[in-house]
Amino acid sequence: MIHFDNSYARMPQGFFARVSPTPVAEPGLMALNEGLARRLGLDAAWLASPEGVAMLAGNAVPAGAEPIAQAYAGHQFGGFVPQLGDGRAVLLGEVVAPDGVRFDIQLKGSGPTPFSRRGDGRAWVGPVLREYIVSEFMHAMGVPTTRALAAVATGETVWREQGLPGAVLTRVASSHIRVGTFEYFAVRGQEDALAALTDHVVARHYPAANGPLSLLDHVIARQAETIAHWMALGFIHGVMNTDNMSVSGETIDYGPCAFMDVYHPDTVFSSIDRGGRYAWSQQPQIAVWNLAQFATCLVPLMGEREAAIEAATKSVHSFAPLYQAAWTRRFGEKLGLTEASDAQPLAERLLTLMAQQRADFTRVFAGLADGSARDEFLDRDAFDAWHADWQARNPDADLMRHANPLRIPRNHRVEEAIAAAVAGDMAPFRTLFDAVTHPREARPEWVRLADAPLDEQVVRQTFCGT
Repeated sequence: MIHFDNSYARMPQGFFARVSPTPVAEPGLMALNEGLARRLGLDAAWLASPEGVAMLAGNAVPAGAEPIAQAYAGHQFGGFVPQLGDGRAVLLGEVVAPDGVRFDIQLKGSGPTPFSRRGDGRAWVGPVLREYIVSEFMHAMGVPTTRALAAVATGETVWREQGLPGAVLTRVASSHIRVGTFEYFAVRGQEDALAALTDHVVARHYPAANGPLSLLDHVIARQAETIAHWMALGFIHGVMNTDNMSVSGETIDYGPCAFMDVYHPDTVFSSIDRGGRYAWSQQPQIAVWNLAQFATCLVPLMGEREAAIEAATKSVHSFAPLYQAAWTRRFGEKLGLTEASDAQPLAERLLTLMAQQRADFTRVFAGLADGSARDEFLDRDAFDAWHADWQARNPDADLMRHANPLRIPRNHRVEEAIAAAVAGDMAPFRTLFDAVTHPREARPEWVRLADAPLDEQVVRQTFCGT
């Protein structure tokens, strides 16, 4: 039993389409996040029951739910699309956790909606399990993120150039409101809707904000922190369109995402990012670009136009120093340093050395605390020179151990877990999930999961699920 309180479903007409999920043939529970269920105040045993699985699959709409598909627009790889919306997701409703925090519960891969644009509205097992693992790792590392409550097999085939087993992901977020949600109403000149959306976001996410300009400042500050945290983990989102940027500051829409093995600032994995627009090093600049689109949407609500543009531009320009401060703090922690004057030049020198020698991003930083980082470099004399300068700053090993995961969801391990799951074996998924949701914990059975891929194991491209 879930007690819903659906604030977004009470928004004016045009914010969404009312649509129920499409039932599936043979729902079967693949994974259930019992810890998240407790966080939400939900009964995990009921969720795992036939009645609960029917809800998680979209075969039953529980009492109190008001299923909707949200409307939004978006800039996709820089080109504007005036109508996108939830084409394969249905927001069942909202729950208020025992501590008073409000969360969306959404089914992803739950069938077509009025926004599907001829798509089937379905997902297959691969992207569902990838998002499940990666989002829960991000949460374990303290990154603001949507989360995974459950993965359910559908017993149906999804066609993506070939037949693949279908699945539905139950995703939890503080909301699913995006920059593209604001763009949807701005491009239509619907200022009343923009004002209502602004008020809703302020009340839900930023109660300290005072008006649209203040909201812009709050969103910019939160995104600066989130993107800096991505960078510190070697995370590449892969598709940073404005419809994939949440105004809450949470990481959302894990599609062709990946983590770097060998470090290089221009690393790209997404098969659809042919020009490198969303490469690791480009993510801060793209965040600014997206936030500029958000600012443009808010300008009509900010009074006299020229003054509003000037104020909004000033706010967007504030991202750079906020991000740089967050980046320096994050990489300082990775080096066990708290002084920005020491952290930034040492971090930049180390990254340059890593790029030159194709060192593994995660293993280098994890190895600084235990002395194994040197093994990741071919030119160890060059590393030793940097290491001597770093050691002279008396780094804090405990700070490093907290900031640097021993393991990440390495691309080849995720692919192995997906392949096993498709073959009916969920054990590799469960092992990987346990390991990456305890990313700082050393256990003998998890040692191999920290290994860099062999040449034949390297994953060079990742793919969207659509």
